[in-house]
Amino acid sequence: MRYTTVVVFLLALTIPACAQRRGFGRGMGPGSESFPPKAKNDAEKLVLDTINAAVQNGDLYANVPAADGRLLRMLVEASNAKNVIEIGASTGLSGMWIALGLQKTGGKLTTFELDKERAASARANYRKAGVGGIVTLVEGDAHENVRKLKEPVDVVFIDADKEGYVDYLKTLLPLVKPGGLILAHNADMISEYLREVNANPYLDTVIYTAGGGMAVTLKKR
Repeated sequence: MRYTTVVVFLLALTIPACAQRRGFGRGMGPGSESFPPKAKNDAEKLVLDTINAAVQNGDLYANVPAADGRLLRMLVEASNAKNVIEIGASTGLSGMWIALGLQKTGGKLTTFELDKERAASARANYRKAGVGGIVTLVEGDAHENVRKLKEPVDVVFIDADKEGYVDYLKTLLPLVKPGGLILAHNADMISEYLREVNANPYLDTVIYTAGGGMAVTLKKR
């Protein structure tokens, strides 16, 4: 049932996305925000309020648009992900969207960030959102640090140095479970990465065009 849900959801993504407006890269450009999310409970409200406060305070640099954040949450929750890896925490907005899904699945997020100031802001945002207990932030060069990972992974989200996407893919793909997802942000800026995933017969990729653009790749079972 889990994988049927995800496949149906991914198929649905590719149809309306073509008509939606593109965002502005990793900024908070216009996206599919006709129906803003509504909190189901207090825990969810705290996360959404923290995200909204960060946006209102101008905490936008190198963060995903809301449309992409909501997609992250949906994919994590729909796939019942237990172990999520994020490359490029920035100030924590994408991690908070992911955490919304993990609150439902009982999973955890390990996120990597090179910049010290952004890492400090991300940690503060995780605490404010009440998700510090399910998010581990690793500071430093992700190209080196991800090589230390050993556990199987359900979902990978890459939103860092564009020239490094292929290296991240090659390092993490062996850890991704069959049926797992690799999500790559800014799909219009990563042509080398797209060639790599499309050449691999064990992977299947669709492009979600709203927000900053997302390449959603399934590792086939």
